[in-house]
Amino acid sequence: MMDASEKRMHCARAAHEANRLYCEAMGDKSQVPWDEAPEWQRTSCMNGVDGALAGNTPEQSHESWLAEKKATGWSYGTEKDPVLKTHPCFVPYSQLPPEQRIKDAVFVSVVRAVAAALGA
Repeated sequence: MMDASEKRMHCARAAHEANRLYCEAMGDKSQVPWDEAPEWQRTSCMNGVDGALAGNTPEQSHESWLAEKKATGWSYGTEKDPVLKTHPCFVPYSQLPPEQRIKDAVFVSVVRAVAAALGA
């Protein structure tokens, strides 16, 4: 039987990969596969999983992500740059373009679907 930590990791991996493929479909090739993701990115994803499992809406998920980014020194930038810690989605949810709002909905939906499939 799988423990809660393993279920959480499976949810994070699935949500990360769904987001990566969604971004790739939109022409954003900046996401790397889960196994190559830096620790800060994995941690952020795991935090997003915790929020989604706690009932966060896509908007709440984004706002939590935004708060985490702010707390770790990120700011708005036209390009995603982990060295400079800039990101074009560093804006309130209401200012995100529709395709970025969909990305938040995909993340939350995948987390919940995988958790349900694993009996979480």
